[in-house]
Formats: sequence, structure tokens, C-alpha cells
Amino acid sequence: MGDLLMAAILPSTSLTRPRLGFLGVGWIGRHRMEAMLATSKVDAAAIADPSPEMAAEALKLAPDARQAATLDDLLDLELDGVVIATPSAMHAEQSIRALKRGVAVFCQKPLGRTAAEAQAVVDAARQADRLLGVDLSYRFTEGMRQIRELLRSGGIGEVFAVDLVFHNAYGPDKAWFYDPQQAGGGCVMDLGVHLVDLALWTLDFPQVTDVSSRLFAGGQPLSPHPDRVEDYAVASIGLASGAAVRLACSWRLQAGCDAVISAAFYGTEGGAALRNVNGSFYDFVAERYRGTSREDLALPPDAWGGRAAADWAMRLAEGEGYAADAERMVDVSSVLDRIYGR
Repeated sequence: MGDLLMAAILPSTSLTRPRLGFLGVGWIGRHRMEAMLATSKVDAAAIADPSPEMAAEALKLAPDARQAATLDDLLDLELDGVVIATPSAMHAEQSIRALKRGVAVFCQKPLGRTAAEAQAVVDAARQADRLLGVDLSYRFTEGMRQIRELLRSGGIGEVFAVDLVFHNAYGPDKAWFYDPQQAGGGCVMDLGVHLVDLALWTLDFPQVTDVSSRLFAGGQPLSPHPDRVEDYAVASIGLASGAAVRLACSWRLQAGCDAVISAAFYGTEGGAALRNVNGSFYDFVAERYRGTSREDLALPPDAWGGRAAADWAMRLAEGEGYAADAERMVDVSSVLDRIYGR
């Protein structure tokens, strides 16, 4: 009887779901909120957004959530985690503030505009022993997961070349994306971050030995310290294994379709590639190559967009604190720094 009484009095962590705050609930923020809530492992306790219209849309997903004006107001609600979907210039500072308050963080990419900013966030997560996640969502496509397992098993032999492409025919629709101080960069910071992450993650984060690049804006090469961001970039990345990685990304390239997205890996015994279908931003196929033949590894449909957010939510619900894989975010940022000549 005493044990039953104590069980009734003491809180049950298994029945208590983490309470999340959502800072920035535009389309991306709401989509990630929906993915997290769909896990049934977390609750949306509060939202904050300067736009009443965006806040109203978010409240349709979480009618019981409280509205807050600022990040500090969110943190005063004693949350377990905060989801940050604000302009890039704010990511590092806001993440650090949350972590120092003992709140776990899931942040939109990039985690920081520079490797130094990203490292400061990771250091704060380690010191607070709180879970830190970044929305590097393409890792969570079924195609990339299949390709990574194939490469890990030695299925295409020793990888010696990687080709990465992300051309977006439209480009961002918010002014801050085009401000070097606010965004930290242009298409490389926006799209190239995914490509660099896919290459390093798929190859288990090998040592990068050298990086060279060329950046353009409006068809003209950019100076080393430009006053505008790049809308086209190419880069070559050398790995300690001797493998060569080539990257190309752009905004508003006249490529004949909405988007061109691919990540191809070539080895001594074959190849494998992820590529978008018919210019889609969402539908991908993954294929394995043997000589002139190919076989499917993954096909659409694949609802991958919110998986990174859902994964973080489930890890948080399981009580996970700081995870060493957060350091890999700094590795990605370091390559971006070198692409930008920083």
C-alpha cells in the first residue's frame, strides 16, 4: 500500500511529455511543429512570433499553447526545449541564451554564420548537458539513408569522387537573406550547407585537407570581402583519403526547372546517387550504379521533411542530454568558412 501511495505522489517522468516553445512560426517553424507534435512525445507549450498572422496559424496546430512576445518570455515558462526558426544572424545568440537557461535547442540551419559561432553554441550545449539539434533535413531522406548504408558496407568500394548540386530557380523571398551580416552568406549558406553536410555525414566526417571556391553575384565574380551575397558558387573540397568533392549551388539559375538537386558518390566498385525528380523540391530517387546499369534504392513518395525535427523531439522525450554528434555541426561550418575564404 505504501508503494502505491508513493507512486501516486511522486511525478512519473514516463508520463510527462517535454514542453516546447516555438520561436518563429512561419512556414518552416509550423511544419517542424507539426512533425514534432505528430510524434505524440512532446507538447507545444508556447509560441512567439512578431507576426499575428503566423501566430494565429500556429495556434491552429496547438490551441492550448501560450503566446509570448520574446525568447526570454518563452524561457520564463520553464520549458524543456525551444525550436528556433528565426533569421540566421539570431541563431547562435538565441541558442546560447536558451542553453544557458537549461533548455534544449532545435535550430534551423545554419547553427551559426561562422564556425566560431557554431562552436560557441556547441560549447554551451556541452556545458549545460542539453540536447542540441540542427535541421539538416536531407540526411533524413530515405534515399540518403540507403546510400549511407551502402557506402558503409563497402558496396561501391573506395569512394574517390563526390558530386553535389543544389540549384533553386527562385531564391529566398525575405530581404535579410541578401544581407551579408544578417545571413552570413548567400546560396552557400542557404543551400550549400546541406550539400557539405551530406558529403561529410555520408562519409563519416573525414578530415578535410583543402578547399577552393569561386563565388558570383549577378554573373560577376565577388571580391574577397563582398558587400552582397553570392547567388552562384562552385567549390572543390579535398579529403584526407584523396577523394575529391565538387559542389555547385545557386539561386535563380536559369536551369529549365524549379530545382536541380543531387548527391552522387563514385567508388572503385560502383556508384550511388540521390537526385530530385522532374525539378521537384520534395521528390527524390536514389539509385545504385554498376557500370552502365542502375537499380533503385529508394523511390517517392517519402515524407522526409519533418524527420529531423521529429527525431530530435523523440530523443528529448527519452531524456537524452548533450550528444557528441553536435560537434559535427562545427565541422560543416568550418568548410563553409573556407568556401567563403574566412
